[in-house]
Amino acid sequence: MEPSSPRKPHLSSLPLDSENKATEFHPFSTSPPHMFAFHLAWLSLFSCFFSAFSIPPLIPIMRQNLNLSAADIGAAGTAAFVGSIFSRLAMGPVCDLVGPRIASAALSLITAPIVLATAFISSPTSFILVRFLIGFCLANFVANQFWMSSLFSTSVVGLANGFAAGWANMGAGVAQLTMPLLYSFVKSFNVPENTAWRVIFVVPATFQALTAIMVLIYGQELPCKDSIKVSNKPKESFLLLLFNGLMNYRGWILGLIYGCCFGVEMTMDNIVAQYFYYRFGVNLEVAGTIAACFGLTNWFARPLGGIVSDQMAKLFGVRGRLWGLWAVLTVAGLLCVLMGRANSVGGSISVMCMFSVFVQAASGLTFGIVPFVSKRSLGVISGMTGSGGTVGAVVTQMLLFSGDKFSTQTSISVMGLMMIICTLPISLIYFPQWGGMFCTPNETSIDEEDYSLLV
Repeated sequence: MEPSSPRKPHLSSLPLDSENKATEFHPFSTSPPHMFAFHLAWLSLFSCFFSAFSIPPLIPIMRQNLNLSAADIGAAGTAAFVGSIFSRLAMGPVCDLVGPRIASAALSLITAPIVLATAFISSPTSFILVRFLIGFCLANFVANQFWMSSLFSTSVVGLANGFAAGWANMGAGVAQLTMPLLYSFVKSFNVPENTAWRVIFVVPATFQALTAIMVLIYGQELPCKDSIKVSNKPKESFLLLLFNGLMNYRGWILGLIYGCCFGVEMTMDNIVAQYFYYRFGVNLEVAGTIAACFGLTNWFARPLGGIVSDQMAKLFGVRGRLWGLWAVLTVAGLLCVLMGRANSVGGSISVMCMFSVFVQAASGLTFGIVPFVSKRSLGVISGMTGSGGTVGAVVTQMLLFSGDKFSTQTSISVMGLMMIICTLPISLIYFPQWGGMFCTPNETSIDEEDYSLLV
């Protein structure tokens, strides 16, 4: 795929493969074009997560001012994820057509004013609508992972995807921590409560817009594009790319798996502050700090999943990536069950932190497999998998955390059981070139350029 607009190529300081994808990954380097694009990608997505999860830690305050019922809060949480489902599914093909840089920046600039509009909501209906529309910005996750898969070789793509998404996902944790503090800071100037929480939404809106502008000005999608090996085959149409991706059963399974790791993570980001606030009686700032611990482990947990995926691949090939994903996600499910059964603040926090590490690592392991499913329809597969994450969040939010049907602690344990059961389809994923969890590779060699994996 060519970049959407001509951009002067930069020479890379990293070793490159035949497609000029970097074969090494140095997360603390800013050398262009690979590592600089990496930092732009994660920072832009970080701002989107910050925006999307800037509301949940303030719900105890907003609930009083807007007269929100438990049903309203549950519906708003579901609406935030529903908005992300369709936008993520659409983002994959858009990245195939115009590239991840323009797709990402355009979506951030479109949704930034909606974040600011949070300051003007005045009813439960407008609260639900704003959460729905803000959820669209989370589709930038698909552009983020597409961008990394375009820049980094298969030997390090799991690591690159893990760091790019993991550091970005910290935006949810930072929002849980900083929004209550910003609210308290503004209120300390004798600003009325109903005004204080509204004023601070200028922060996430401005941050999101600024990072989008940086991506547009400084981002580069493919390095040294003039020297990339050109295929002799004609470029395929958008509809064929979409059809190829949708007909690939592996993409649907990975979407289900991602719903059981990233979907669960987003659900926890949505309810964890309220859980500690109401169940254990901690104050708003303490609840936000505890919730931030869950999100901030993304700094190392999701990249760790990418590292595990790449290391398992070095030892056992793609089959190792599959086994690693199954093992880590199963442990995450067990810890989720245990968290719901913990009866003390300290015990609950301890299990929550362990759970966050494993569930976020599972997300990194999932996207360590995505680049191997289909080279031709990478954007579509990324969109399907990413949408699966938000579908999982919607399902768990609606079934377990909407209304008063179950206690929150019971719902958390049931969510863990759902995760364990849903790991089983990983065993159905089979690659003719590399095999599956229980199957060896097909001895018949397949030309890499024809390897689109339609069935």
